[in-house]
Amino acid sequence: MTPNHPFADDSLPTQPEVLLVDDDEVNLLLTALALRERGFKITEAGSGEQALQMLREMTPDIIVLDAMMPGGMDGFDTCMTLRQLPGFEYMPVLMLTGLDDDASITRAYRAGATDFFVKATQWSLLAGRLRYLLRASRTRIELERSKSKLARAQDLARMGSFDWRRSGGGILMSPEALRVFGFGPQEPVGLRLLLRMVPQDDRRLLLRQLHDALRHTSVVTTDVPIVLLDGRRRIIHAEAEPEFNEHGHGAGYSGIVQDVTDRRQAEDKIRELANFDALTGLPNRRQLIWRAERALEQARRMHHQFALLLIDLDRFKVINDTLGHGAGDELLVEVGRRLRACVRHSDQVMEGALEAVGVRSHRALEAVGRLGGDEFVALLPEVADDQDAERVAQRVLEALREAIFVSGQECFVTASVGVAIYPRDGHTVVDLLRNSDVAMYSVKAQGRNASAIYSPQLAGQGRQKLELETALHRAIERDELVLHYQPQIDVRAARMVGAEALMRWQRGGKLVPPGDFIPMAEDTGLIVPMSEWALREAARQARLWQDAFGFADSIAVNLPSRLFERSDLVEHIHQCVTQYGVPHRVIHLEITESNLMKELQNVIPALHRLNEIGVEISIDDFGTGYSSLAYLTTLPISELKIDRSFVRDLGITPQSSAVVTAIIALARSLGLRVVAEGVETLRQMEVLHRLGCGVMQGFLFSRAVPPEELQTWLEQTVLPRKAPWIGSAGDLPDVADLGLPAARKRPKR
Repeated sequence: MTPNHPFADDSLPTQPEVLLVDDDEVNLLLTALALRERGFKITEAGSGEQALQMLREMTPDIIVLDAMMPGGMDGFDTCMTLRQLPGFEYMPVLMLTGLDDDASITRAYRAGATDFFVKATQWSLLAGRLRYLLRASRTRIELERSKSKLARAQDLARMGSFDWRRSGGGILMSPEALRVFGFGPQEPVGLRLLLRMVPQDDRRLLLRQLHDALRHTSVVTTDVPIVLLDGRRRIIHAEAEPEFNEHGHGAGYSGIVQDVTDRRQAEDKIRELANFDALTGLPNRRQLIWRAERALEQARRMHHQFALLLIDLDRFKVINDTLGHGAGDELLVEVGRRLRACVRHSDQVMEGALEAVGVRSHRALEAVGRLGGDEFVALLPEVADDQDAERVAQRVLEALREAIFVSGQECFVTASVGVAIYPRDGHTVVDLLRNSDVAMYSVKAQGRNASAIYSPQLAGQGRQKLELETALHRAIERDELVLHYQPQIDVRAARMVGAEALMRWQRGGKLVPPGDFIPMAEDTGLIVPMSEWALREAARQARLWQDAFGFADSIAVNLPSRLFERSDLVEHIHQCVTQYGVPHRVIHLEITESNLMKELQNVIPALHRLNEIGVEISIDDFGTGYSSLAYLTTLPISELKIDRSFVRDLGITPQSSAVVTAIIALARSLGLRVVAEGVETLRQMEVLHRLGCGVMQGFLFSRAVPPEELQTWLEQTVLPRKAPWIGSAGDLPDVADLGLPAARKRPKR
């Protein structure tokens, strides 16, 4: 390892390389020897021509030239020539001369010399001068590198710098700044030209800002839209700070300009995604709530009313499920377009901009937005009375009356509109949204395609419904559900041949009517666990009756169609009957005709699997489904139940008798049993029996009662033959004597 030289400089190479050029061999030898002793690596050249030739193969750290070389090219010519060589423009060159007059010194600098040194034997001084030049050269190189990196960084950031002086020197712009404005590096650009690139409306605002800054000598920070000479529109961010002279007076400004178009576009896109619905382009929930809160503040301050209209599309799910989600999206886009035309819609309302518009600035908040799904909200920031809001609601309903074409299909869509008005219907946005929702659901309950203004009575109904729904979720785990049983009677034999299990809810010691909780259970999906419970409970009760009085018939349980779609239905029924040790035929399943036809293809596999294990299927409410009868010949059905609407007018209108006669004849020809439900009078019983139906159920025999009461009814009424209908049934002819085809008997398993 070479030890450090005593004259070494840590900031320079270990041994700086010097090209020493002199035509005097003695001077060349002495100078080279002295510099080598002081830590330099010396390469010698005896003439300017030789030096130029050597520079093609080497790149020294510094060149020392003798100015006077009469044998060929002197130092001045050599220096001028090497300055024209690529890479040697900034090479440090020290000119050695014996001349100390000003003309020679000036000529040396003009030739491109970095410095000069008068020939002498002061070698330490010469070495010091060389090291100084090397340090200066290295500093310049680092500065050039930093400048290059800065220029590259500014170019990547589309940024440049500028200076402006009050003295009238105009504006000086860096090449990077000129590129920002679309100019070349050497193009002359004045402030007037730059101002002409700003659109006229924005130019006035910019000039006002600049004049204010000059008057107060303040910092300038602004974004300026410009139009480049090629027509492109850009947004330029400018920042400038004042500079002061020695007297403390403003001398000008220096600063930077940056093209922020892409960033602004990205920010605008982010703002749009955060505040506007991607599908319809309407304000989204976040933006709507922000606007509503601003409108509420203004209404509270200025003591006026404002309204929220909650708009929910009717039967949108049917269109979405039938035509597909793509068609549903098309429909929502068109609905959004029509709703937008119903109000003075304003898309862009920026935070902090309302106060600048004036005292009526809150009116700019008016808009229609999409709350989510098929729900929209119309915000009316100022209304005089209920009629103002009602007029807008009617415009909404009218706008949706015309057909909408989606996926080549003509569709009609209606809406239910709920209206809530501040301050009467709530003092917060949350209250207004909730109450408009209550009003909207009241419209749904009344038949849809209308509007309603919130009232406390509506809130009471909605709250009661919510409380009921909440309690229903707990009904199963609290053992509040019970089954009541209505017997099915063979009137000729005057005996019970089965029973239908009907679900009841015993809440707080009172029975909740089925019409109040069954539809709710179907809407919420609770009907599935409730039906599963009913199957278990029916199997348990069959076992109790079997032990008590030898019950060997079946219990009919109503099931929703969605339960037939479950792959584990057969397994569930099997577990229920095996748990209580009763045969599969004890469970008799009923499904309404309308539900069967709605989900026919989905329930067919389950029906066949159930039939294979001995579970029979009955079609409830037969004749009310307006469906094809072809399924009767293909499905494993054992029984038809004549709907009570046909039984009610038997013996009164010939039409009812004709329908019942047709149903009975159809069933018997297909080998199906027939049960008539809703039998309430002896007249109905007699007519049904005369038409060929022998099995009935209804209030004439017994209402649906708890299982203990049914057992008591059997023991005290049926078995002693004390019921009034038993005497009348004894006078009826046997159905077989009517000459009708016999129905298929219920198999015993």
